Amino acid sequence: MFGYDIGISGGVTSMDDFLEEFFPVVYERKHKAKEDNYCKYDNQGLQLFTSSLYLAALVSSFVASKVCTKHGRRLTMQAASVFFLIGVVLNAAARNIAMLIIGRILLGVGVGFANQAVPLFLSEIAPVHIRGALNILFQLDVTIGIFVANIVNYFVSNIHPWGWRLALGLAGVPATMLCLGSMVIAETPTSLIEREQLMEGLAMLKKIRGTDNVNAEYEEILHACEMARQVKRPFRNLMKRSSRPQLVIAIAMQVFQQFTGINAIMFYAPVLFQTIGFKNDASLLSAVITGIVAIGGVLLVNLKSTNELEHGVAVWVVVLVCLFVSSFAWSWGPLGWLIPSETFPLATRTAGYAFAVSSNMLFTFVIAQAFLSMMCHLRAGIFFFFAAWIVVMGLFVIFLLPETKNVPIDEMSERVWKRHWFWKRFMDEEEQDKKDSV
Repeated sequence: MFGYDIGISGGVTSMDDFLEEFFPVVYERKHKAKEDNYCKYDNQGLQLFTSSLYLAALVSSFVASKVCTKHGRRLTMQAASVFFLIGVVLNAAARNIAMLIIGRILLGVGVGFANQAVPLFLSEIAPVHIRGALNILFQLDVTIGIFVANIVNYFVSNIHPWGWRLALGLAGVPATMLCLGSMVIAETPTSLIEREQLMEGLAMLKKIRGTDNVNAEYEEILHACEMARQVKRPFRNLMKRSSRPQLVIAIAMQVFQQFTGINAIMFYAPVLFQTIGFKNDASLLSAVITGIVAIGGVLLVNLKSTNELEHGVAVWVVVLVCLFVSSFAWSWGPLGWLIPSETFPLATRTAGYAFAVSSNMLFTFVIAQAFLSMMCHLRAGIFFFFAAWIVVMGLFVIFLLPETKNVPIDEMSERVWKRHWFWKRFMDEEEQDKKDSV
């Protein structure tokens, strides 16, 4: 659902029927022969169509945190699918920009709720030895959603004048799958025990582990829940010094994920490929099969304000975009979501993850709203801007990101943070903070 929406918006905003109906200025600019290549899509309203979703997701993630804690991960996912379905109907039936934006805002609420609940659900339900692998499936499914969206864009682009409506409307398919699936799946034992449904939690733990020998894990979860219940104000607790390592890592991972430039590429892949000279169908097909430094270098040397790239060079850009996306898909893509979902203690887990999700959505909004304007002003330099950030985040990982592999989720504090060369200095006050929070 999340991936389909990322992929579909870029394709729709490159379709002439959509532009002509809602953004006629961009449509006219696009078809002027001598229009500046880098600036033809620079329009705040067009960027707001894409970015409004993420602003709504930012705000809704804090509400979703409360719902997740009080009503469970499963119900939060169900609510996400309902918001998303209403947004899909408004988008597909839109008659004016207001309907489009309201629809996108409701989609954003759905994304905020889903991105709050799903990674937590996966981290809590997975056995420790496959927790990372299971969470990486989250990124795989996001990528599959993007792939499907780009295929849909390619085939509906020739359905005039309502192909874009079909593309937006088909977002209801994954939302329906999420709705039906969330009615079938089990609630996590952690969530059940957290809400004092102890027998149901124990039974569920036995069921998902496939054994009755779960007493040690049950006691760990029970102890974590008892400690969590003593924390009356989890958001305030996050501001304490002992919570700083997890909070900094969670926010930094999400911010850095966006400053790889991935969503600039994924949102606007068809627009980017049209900018370098592909025609409409070819730009959408290239997005289906979609080295930041290398991309910037090729464009800087070869793409001027009014020409088109030579075919061979344009193909190389597509290859480099594919290399970049594939590199992201096994690194910052899944780990940006996995690490924040497993580093917080239960007492601040949903609150802390709400900060992580909201940070992601804030900077996704910034990138989505600013990328086309930045490309107009910085030209090929926009890709060197992202490349510089990739260097910074690489250094951050080397020196400040601890290893969490094979560490049970409720033992992170003792086995990870208190042993890290830098973060352990913040954990010395943890015991005092626990007493203060009671």
